[in-house]
Amino acid sequence: MRSSVEIYNVRTGRAREVWQTDRLVEAPNFSPDGSYLLLNGDGLLYRLALDGGEVVKVDTGFAVNCNNDHGISPDGTQIVISDKTEFGKSAIYTLPIEGGTPRLVTQNLPSYWHGWSPDGRQLAYCGIRDDLFDIYTISVDGGDETRLTHGEGRNDGPDWSADGQWIYFNSSRTGLMQIWRVHPDGTGLQQVTSDDYGNWFAHPSPNNDKVLILSYDPSVFDHPRDLDVRLRLMDMDGGNLKTLFELFGGQGTINVPCWSPDGDEFAYVRYFPAT
Repeated sequence: MRSSVEIYNVRTGRAREVWQTDRLVEAPNFSPDGSYLLLNGDGLLYRLALDGGEVVKVDTGFAVNCNNDHGISPDGTQIVISDKTEFGKSAIYTLPIEGGTPRLVTQNLPSYWHGWSPDGRQLAYCGIRDDLFDIYTISVDGGDETRLTHGEGRNDGPDWSADGQWIYFNSSRTGLMQIWRVHPDGTGLQQVTSDDYGNWFAHPSPNNDKVLILSYDPSVFDHPRDLDVRLRLMDMDGGNLKTLFELFGGQGTINVPCWSPDGDEFAYVRYFPAT
């Protein structure tokens, strides 16, 4: 096996395996009704039914180089993808939930989607402009992007809190990658974590009470796959930070929003060494 798609219940502290495959799959999103997971693998998207059904490919039209930055709109009617087929660099598109022709959202490239505002109107993403990794937002209908960070280290992985008041992201502005948050209008910047791990991909719970993060050893640069990492849970302000469990993973484990609709569970991918 190469990939193990699993679900962890934060109430019981127990995990269960959903699907194992010899393929490399990444970044599970829960559907808004909790019936399936959306995954990527080999540049395509797949639905994995949680009732034991088959894995089904999603029609993404011309977009056949999708990376692991994808998700589902809050109302369950659209999918957002990050794909490089059209321009050779990652661009953000939306398409109907049942699949279809992608519609371009971002003109500036590369752009990597990470979060959808709770009201469904805005997208948050990492954009690389002049070699600077920064956090941006844009209307789901496209238009001008709004820049929230300005080259203070590398900024990546934005995701909205359920109340829409904060955008959480990871930043290396103090040296080691840590979790920060900022209001969607760019005000109120706060550092959330400050410890001896490299912290990535903060995902606030739908209940607006906890934040899930992935943590690397401090010697690790960027967010590679196939390393010993840990998934940790904390309060919204960074308090009561605790390790839930360690696993072999990293890139692809929880890159994008992965909570169940009720906030009791989250999905992730555990990896086995490549052979």
